[in-house]
Amino acid sequence: MMKLLPKQQHAIWYLKDSVTEELLYGGAAGGGKSALGCLWLMEMCQKYPGSRWLMGRSKLKTLKETTLNTFFELATMLKLSPQFHYKPTENIIYWKNGSQILLKDLFHYPSDPNFDSLGSLEITGAFIDECSQVAYQAWQIVKSRIRYKLTEFGLIPKLLGSCNPVKNWAYKEFYKHWREGKLPAYRRFIQSLPADNPHLHHSYLQSLLRLDKNSRERLYYGNWEYDDDPATLIDHDAITDYFNPAHLTPQGVKYMTIDVARKGRDKTVFRVWHGWVCIARYAIARSGLDEVVGRAKILQSKYGIALSNILADEDGVGGGVVDFLRCKGFVNNSAPLEMRQGDTYVKPNFDNLKSQCSIKMAEMITNRHAGELCHDPTLMQTVTEEMEQVKLKDIDRDGKQGIIPKDRVKELIGRSPDEWDSIMMRYWFALRKDYSARVRVGL
Repeated sequence: MMKLLPKQQHAIWYLKDSVTEELLYGGAAGGGKSALGCLWLMEMCQKYPGSRWLMGRSKLKTLKETTLNTFFELATMLKLSPQFHYKPTENIIYWKNGSQILLKDLFHYPSDPNFDSLGSLEITGAFIDECSQVAYQAWQIVKSRIRYKLTEFGLIPKLLGSCNPVKNWAYKEFYKHWREGKLPAYRRFIQSLPADNPHLHHSYLQSLLRLDKNSRERLYYGNWEYDDDPATLIDHDAITDYFNPAHLTPQGVKYMTIDVARKGRDKTVFRVWHGWVCIARYAIARSGLDEVVGRAKILQSKYGIALSNILADEDGVGGGVVDFLRCKGFVNNSAPLEMRQGDTYVKPNFDNLKSQCSIKMAEMITNRHAGELCHDPTLMQTVTEEMEQVKLKDIDRDGKQGIIPKDRVKELIGRSPDEWDSIMMRYWFALRKDYSARVRVGL
């Protein structure tokens, strides 16, 4: 009989109660995450003959190279191998008592945006290893398929996920609510750290401590506020300083950026800038063109903003705002603007205007040259979530620089990102060929 770690025992208790439906386990490296999931599936398959379980991961190839190997190693240690056989062509582990474990690829493929491939699936429970690598929609779809023989076995739906700290839906849906003491009863989170596992070799712990700051904070200390993705453009400390711009003085020219509500979004966001400091942010619920234009005129008058210094998202409904307000228009997928290099202007290496402004605005924030006056914790959290997802796409490929698209960000954070556009649009004014002259004369 294998002795479980205290944190694993705690997790098993939740996996056997009559309340918990979703459990997230982990929060650092070396805490026994994969082992817990494998051991749970083994016990359930033996205890409930004829049951059907899912073992999933973002990519099936990775699942077979990692989690499945852990499963086989544990089965050998526990002398359970004779009780099942694995058919790699079917990606199913068959137990002699009729139970099954289905190996599933949960990657969000463009050809299957709604995970229709899981539509006919019926399972008794599921374990998703490194669940933060799958879309939140995949987590929800798998949960909705847990119904096979639940009444017969007297069970409730149980979905176990494991992950390391990451700033996406796992943070928002589990860790953040757990930290604030607001996690609903049907959900549980257990933080497991390397120090909780006495079986880890001392040299492994030392190797974690020698990692870079972001990786060390995440993988050793289990700090969810850090992200070690090399594609990330704005780090945690820079975002914190963005909302504490004591080092910046609102001065010079005033601007307004407007991200107009369109299909799939429920609000229009206005930001008023004094130099590189956002001094005010307003939002109105989905409304007619007249109301958006009317609010823009009120803010223009209140803050004394020249019409030529107002920029509105021109995609979709925003085009009408630009026409009626007669302000400048911003087209996300338009060609990037030429950038000043010495006394000349050169064509930059960006895939479109939005990527150009996003990457350059991220540089401004990282270099502590831009900030925002904000005292609303909810708004700060919302903006932070979006800034953390401002990342380069295809960083290993040569070619034009771009950022990951909005649809992908929505998958990662579980909602539509509605704040970043009105922030990154501020950089458009710095790309105007008369920008330097305007700043010098205070226009």
